[in-house]
Amino acid sequence: MSSIKSFIVELEGPPDAAFTCGEVVSGHVVLELRRETNIFSMKVQGRGVATVHWLENRGMNAVYSDYTSKLTYFRKRQYLIRDNGETTTLPAGRHEFPFSFQLPEDTLVTSFEGKHGSIRYWVKVKLHRPWAPVRKIKREFTVIEPIDINTPTFLAPQAGTKDKMARAWYRNFGQVSVTAKIDRKGYTPGEVIPVFAEFDNSTSRSIVPKAFITQTQTFIARGTMKQKHSVVATLCGDIVSARCRETWHGRAIKIPPVGPSILQCRIIKVEYMLKVCVDVPGTSKLCLELPLVIGTIPLHPFGSRTSSISSHYSLNLDWIHMAIPEQPEPPPDYSSVVTEEEAEQQNNAVSSQPAEDLSGILERPLMAFVQEFRFRPPPVYSEIDPNPQPINMRPRCMTC
Repeated sequence: MSSIKSFIVELEGPPDAAFTCGEVVSGHVVLELRRETNIFSMKVQGRGVATVHWLENRGMNAVYSDYTSKLTYFRKRQYLIRDNGETTTLPAGRHEFPFSFQLPEDTLVTSFEGKHGSIRYWVKVKLHRPWAPVRKIKREFTVIEPIDINTPTFLAPQAGTKDKMARAWYRNFGQVSVTAKIDRKGYTPGEVIPVFAEFDNSTSRSIVPKAFITQTQTFIARGTMKQKHSVVATLCGDIVSARCRETWHGRAIKIPPVGPSILQCRIIKVEYMLKVCVDVPGTSKLCLELPLVIGTIPLHPFGSRTSSISSHYSLNLDWIHMAIPEQPEPPPDYSSVVTEEEAEQQNNAVSSQPAEDLSGILERPLMAFVQEFRFRPPPVYSEIDPNPQPINMRPRCMTC
């Protein structure tokens, strides 16, 4: 019977805790022994590694090519029981060995599990004993790279236009055009993207507009790239009949709980795209792509309001024509705004105010004095000139 009853590693904090660059990962190793045991050494290692691997079959001889790439982000090691050439005797019972190490200050890539690669972070403990195999335990933890979508790059609106001539068997059915826009580039999971789009169907057939959020995983090894595409959200619009036009005034498509974008790793990338497509019967699909970045830090309320208002005004320009009326209205009569009693009280207050003594102004410290001006009430508006010119006066030439 083995002398080790239990051998586990525990991390401090909740089980689903996530770490970021510069934070401290701490915990303790629990070793429970049935009897007195001699130990050479025990060490704990912290590592973060990105790995890519896939096989490709090329040729008729079924020879597989191995594509492998590896990138290490950090490696930490700490001895809990140091090997000094002699064994350390531990009595039976429960023993706890604390440990801690700091993650690098450089940007760490978010943990990821894909079809052809992964980005993993873990704590591994090795226990060496005399005349016994090495005991190993491993505990993985999650690292999230902070992506703040409140930066100007991610707050910039994304827009585009694309058209295509629908053809089938060398026959033209007309042109289809798509114009789409979203208010910003960066979003977080759970947010709703309002899609503003216009579909112009000049063909003789009906079309079906749709929108998709796609995820593209890219794996790079030995100068070769492998990709995996998947659709994470779908939005289907109404059928646009022939010779008709359809407009989306902020059709909503919700982002599901997906992982953030991975853009800083050299061998693994995770990118998102909003695709606004049109299915035309009898011909290929017309698709307009708008890039997306899924971040981890949500949008501030002020930034959300500003971006939404600016995007709405930049899309719909009818509000400009409503700013200035075609026929200006005359200003209201002063008497309709201020009564005679209030005007008389203001005049009395001005006349009864004593003159200010400014004799000692030079003895005071230099400060800014703001003088208050009280203007007389404006005259009553009238479309009839109160001082008309005489009838027998010759009109004056403006160039003389």
